[in-house]
Amino acid sequence: MSWSEEIKEIARRREFAMQLGGPEAVARQHANGRQTVRERIDKLADPGSFNEFGILSGKASYDENKKLKSVRPANAVIGTALINGRKVSIGGDDYTIRGGSSEATISEKWIYAENYALEMRMPLVRVVESAGGSVRLLEQQGSTKIPGYPTWKMAGMLGYIPIAAMAMGPCAGLGALKAACAHFSVMVKGTSQVFAGGPPVVERAMGKPVDKEALGGSRIHTRESGVINNEAATEEDAIEQVKRFLSYMPSSVYEMPPVVECDDPKDRREEELLSIIPRERRKIYKSRRILELVMDKGSVFEIAPLYGRSVVTCLARMGGRPVGVIANDPMHYGGGLTRAAAEKMESFIDICDTFHLPIINFVDQPGTIVGPDAERMGTVKGSVRVVSAIEQSTVPWCAVVIRRLYGLAGSAYGRLQDINLHFAWPSARWGSIPISGGVEAAFRAELADLPPEERKVRLAEIEQHFDHLESPFLTAERFRVPDIIDPRETRTILNNWLDDAWRVLPEQLGVRARTIRL
Repeated sequence: MSWSEEIKEIARRREFAMQLGGPEAVARQHANGRQTVRERIDKLADPGSFNEFGILSGKASYDENKKLKSVRPANAVIGTALINGRKVSIGGDDYTIRGGSSEATISEKWIYAENYALEMRMPLVRVVESAGGSVRLLEQQGSTKIPGYPTWKMAGMLGYIPIAAMAMGPCAGLGALKAACAHFSVMVKGTSQVFAGGPPVVERAMGKPVDKEALGGSRIHTRESGVINNEAATEEDAIEQVKRFLSYMPSSVYEMPPVVECDDPKDRREEELLSIIPRERRKIYKSRRILELVMDKGSVFEIAPLYGRSVVTCLARMGGRPVGVIANDPMHYGGGLTRAAAEKMESFIDICDTFHLPIINFVDQPGTIVGPDAERMGTVKGSVRVVSAIEQSTVPWCAVVIRRLYGLAGSAYGRLQDINLHFAWPSARWGSIPISGGVEAAFRAELADLPPEERKVRLAEIEQHFDHLESPFLTAERFRVPDIIDPRETRTILNNWLDDAWRVLPEQLGVRARTIRL
């Protein structure tokens, strides 16, 4: 006697699971420009590597003889898979069944995927597309319930394993939380939205209609709110961005970041760096070009490029080793620190510190942005929080001052405790305030009594005097900056520092005392 009939039963039930919400529901999903959860997982995972958990779960119906008629699958698909050869845990919402609602599924499934990732110390990828709760389920449940999202567990996991989330369609309520509570999040332009409550809820509360895009589209969340890090042009683009993010991350805080083979010489010199900073102080330049020239070729992956745009945050490699990179972008607010840029920088520092990525900071900081709007946004507090994040970090840190370093935000160039390693290019200038503007304030009484032409000549004389005092070479004479370097030597010097940093990183493996900030 064998168990062949039961084996056939397994195959039959699995076939029901593969049908998702049925042909019509799948067709609607495709008509709306979105793939199904299984199609997404197939593109995310290495071919043939997805090992599914709970494929038999769902709501079954039986005939009068207790024979199985059909099964409506649970609207969560979970399991483990390889992504570029490394094991991850995946939890995906199936929108073809009750809109992927968290209350219309067997909630233990997606929670199981998260707990599995945590216990097995592997990255977690969420494929999110969920309509949130539904009042239609109240009759089935027999009562309402006190809200009890497992946020304590979701937040705590951030300190242990890398978490990436893809918002692939409408994400409301718990779906929004799952998309936002991640180290890296991405949403698809035009087809995904993230919100606490959807348009019907908002219309009821606010008394006016609003469409999904205006409420929670990618323009809102990747440019204005900062809820989601990156925008993707297509679902395939979102999947590739998640893969790339994970390639820089260790599997957990107990492991070192992955090193890849690199044929880019560590001592490569780029002549372009010698003149990339204009002598005219009011002229701007492309800070991202500096990163392209110094980092391993093709290795720069930017995080949150559309939010807090006066600061650039990205993952990159030096000699095949992952690093976190920060740079000011003078094309936005002159590179000054806004509240949004401060939040972005603070979160990025915490992620790098949690997962043992040394930080390189290319500094051109004119200071904290001023004005009534900046004060209403609490920009000063943003500067304080960035300084706090830096000082609480333990990962190796190196700053390269390439142009300006002024004011409160200027103190956020590196960790001032310990050795505070920093270098300067000859174009660097620093101080409490810039000479221009500062001179007029300090010598206001003297300048006020002069005729316009004499005032202009005297102002130039004073600025020339103080311009000499601002020379980085005077600071170097007092060893207040460890070295002034040829910009073309930047890659060589940073790789040499990273050789030392990589030796001490293993001592920092493990869980940090505090939870990461997003």
